[in-house]
Amino acid sequence: MVNNGSFSYDHSRDGRPTELGGCTAVVRNLDHDTFLVIRYVKRRLTIMIDIEGKQEWKDCIDIPGVRLPRGYFFGASSVTGDLSDNHDILSLKLYQLTVERTPFEDKEDKEVFVPSVDNMKLPGLEIPEEPMSGFALFLIVFLSLVGIVFAAVIGVLVYNKWRDRKS
Repeated sequence: MVNNGSFSYDHSRDGRPTELGGCTAVVRNLDHDTFLVIRYVKRRLTIMIDIEGKQEWKDCIDIPGVRLPRGYFFGASSVTGDLSDNHDILSLKLYQLTVERTPFEDKEDKEVFVPSVDNMKLPGLEIPEEPMSGFALFLIVFLSLVGIVFAAVIGVLVYNKWRDRKS
């Protein structure tokens, strides 16, 4: 979920309206800890899981085009939506990666103010369309009528020529 602070998580639909992606992992009744790696590098969000405790990471999601502003917050929840499961987040380890960036990439990252994802519309971020002005509506109707009259005149002329040639 990418959020600018104005969206609430929709518990009744398991967050589907604002979901970026997900995967399924069977973690019930395991005798070892399970791990999750969340990595955000160069506008790419990747999540990998290790549910077998072998430190072998399996891809969960890989989403390019995630635009997060600098100074953002990271949130986690163990809520599943079911009362039958109890999950605990035992620890969070956060690291800042040093990544080489071009001056263009650095400038682009500084210009992000609202979290977003390329090619994905988040609810509430749509720009409302302005209604058509009265003058624009008048022009459309007027030009449509002129076009219809022009087509009718051409039709009458073609019909008269056809009738004259036939007789």
